[in-house]
Amino acid sequence: MELLTKELERRFAAVGRQEALGDKAIIVAKYFTPSCQWTWYATEYDPETRQFFGLVDGFEAELGYFSLDEMEAVTSPMGLAMERDLHWKEVTLSEVKAALSTGNRL
Repeated sequence: MELLTKELERRFAAVGRQEALGDKAIIVAKYFTPSCQWTWYATEYDPETRQFFGLVDGFEAELGYFSLDEMEAVTSPMGLAMERDLHWKEVTLSEVKAALSTGNRL
């Protein structure tokens, strides 16, 4: 699966840097591993460094950077690769945080 399409790259460029928006930042893309519960919600992407910024929901939910190169290299013990949610509809960071606080995922 292609984790970052040209269309998504253009959308990230259009949205730009969102740190000033805080929880009103738009989550452009959602990534996950089918073999575990971890989920990555990307609000920004830097094509020069191939780094995303966003919310990582793993052992706990926290904001941080994550690498496209590392995501593309991930293979689970079952041979499953990282995936992009093909049906993702953009929402704000606050909406995802609210869902996670109740034990749900968007």
